[in-house]
Amino acid sequence: MKRIHSIIIVACATILGSCGADFLEKNPQGELTQDQITSSRGVEGMLTGAYGLVNGNVNGTWGNYSSSPSQWLFGEVGADNAHKGSNNGDQPNMNQVELHDVSVSNDNTEILWNRYYEGIARCNNTLKLLKVVQAGSADKLSDERAKQVEAEARFLRAHYYFFLQRIFAKIPYVDESMTPEQALAVKNEGGVYAKIEADFKFAVDNLPAVMPDAGRANKIAAQAYLGKVLLYQKKYPEALTLLNAVIAAKPDLETLDFRDNFDVTKENGPESIFAAQHAINPDGSGDNANVGDMLGGFYGTAPVSCCGFYQPTFDLVNSFRVTPAGLPMLDGSYRTNPYLSDFGLTGNAKTNYQVDVTWEFDPRLDYTVGRRGVPYRDWGIMPGDAWIRDPAYAGPFVGVKHMVDATSRGTETVAGAPYITSLNVNIIRLADVYLMAAECYIEQNNLPAALALVNKVRARASHLPGRVVNGAPAANYKVQPYAAFASQAVARNALRFERRLELAMEGHRFYDLVRWDIAKTTIESYSAFEGNLLTAFKGIVFEAKDAILPIPQQQIDRSQGALSQN
Repeated sequence: MKRIHSIIIVACATILGSCGADFLEKNPQGELTQDQITSSRGVEGMLTGAYGLVNGNVNGTWGNYSSSPSQWLFGEVGADNAHKGSNNGDQPNMNQVELHDVSVSNDNTEILWNRYYEGIARCNNTLKLLKVVQAGSADKLSDERAKQVEAEARFLRAHYYFFLQRIFAKIPYVDESMTPEQALAVKNEGGVYAKIEADFKFAVDNLPAVMPDAGRANKIAAQAYLGKVLLYQKKYPEALTLLNAVIAAKPDLETLDFRDNFDVTKENGPESIFAAQHAINPDGSGDNANVGDMLGGFYGTAPVSCCGFYQPTFDLVNSFRVTPAGLPMLDGSYRTNPYLSDFGLTGNAKTNYQVDVTWEFDPRLDYTVGRRGVPYRDWGIMPGDAWIRDPAYAGPFVGVKHMVDATSRGTETVAGAPYITSLNVNIIRLADVYLMAAECYIEQNNLPAALALVNKVRARASHLPGRVVNGAPAANYKVQPYAAFASQAVARNALRFERRLELAMEGHRFYDLVRWDIAKTTIESYSAFEGNLLTAFKGIVFEAKDAILPIPQQQIDRSQGALSQN
């Protein structure tokens, strides 16, 4: 099985009670009875349903943007890497995320809350049913498979809680042992990280390194995810042990092609550790596809034209500039005399614009950002404003990683809606693990070990072929290794910059800034630069409370006093 598809199975025993009259004892149409699901097959179906929420969608296609596994809205638009895009009046509640003024009634936080707690409920129901089947059913799973099912369900539950924890910080924890009444009364008092750790630890101990189906959690994914959770809590030695185990189990990163991570024909390859599985349904519909990223379809004359959201910032684009020695401009000098593409040009200068190929860039730029005059995937030359809804609002750039090649559109996109693709989303990939391990080494002041890992990431980037325009490179592409880290502070800065370059537009940035305690200085400094070019983003103030988002007021109201605002 290439991908795990989303299904919904009614499994709450509490709604399947008996009634007195015969006509009320008939099985309801379209609903499964307790007897029908109390089997090994029922357990496996429930587990598949639990996997279904990894793509952030319950049904349909529209409206799942904030629950996207790519976390483009909160993780990138909420940081300094991306603008919401489109125009100022479209999806105005997303503006609140970008400007760090999120209200308690923002529908994006409500959607994320609902989707991921739905995922948690499915995990808990899987665990409840597993216990019932193993205790008394004639059709039970083998002991080995039962342990794996429990480990998979707990892995998924930890994943869903982790996404919620990063956003809201103080959340209620509900597990399979609670009745609905008990669950409703749970307060959001914190302490969830310990339970997330316990679930991932159980998965590490009980999952094999290889599972028969692509997309299922395995031991390596559990080690990587547990390492990440420990890193978020600054438990560096414990995290490093797990992350190094993952590195040892995988091929050398330098031998793997950066581009394969964003190639729909090469999904679940050796760099992918845990990914949201996406697929076009057999009937051509797309609710199991990458619906979370669909607003990132372009605009105007673009061959994939939809909505025009999710545009890279000037600040991100210029962060790919390098020194003559091929190293990042760690001192922030990339903002001096910045590269603007054709932004601000008028008349003949705009019409006759030709890309300046003398700029010195890291080649990862043109596999992350589409810019005028440079080939975009296999679509042809990116023409600039013709693909953008409002360049004066959100700039002249478009994203690359969330789209698919033109040659894949017939089979890997929804007919008539090619902005809905079957491209998987890597939640954790190997380069991320290398950089997390390097961070652990830095925080333990083992700078040579950190240097080796960071340079591995950079060496892999140096193998990327530059984009070509008229038979010549579209930039002066350079990537060179660091000779040494002069101090822990220098190493920390280099590591953080490398994470930005390698993982840009993949949903990590805001959460990194928050856990590094540099969100305020970074975002306000970015606003001062970006706002001089795009006035909508000038003067952003980031307060301490903006490191987390408010719990949706609807959830507080429904909790009957159990939940308090974080």
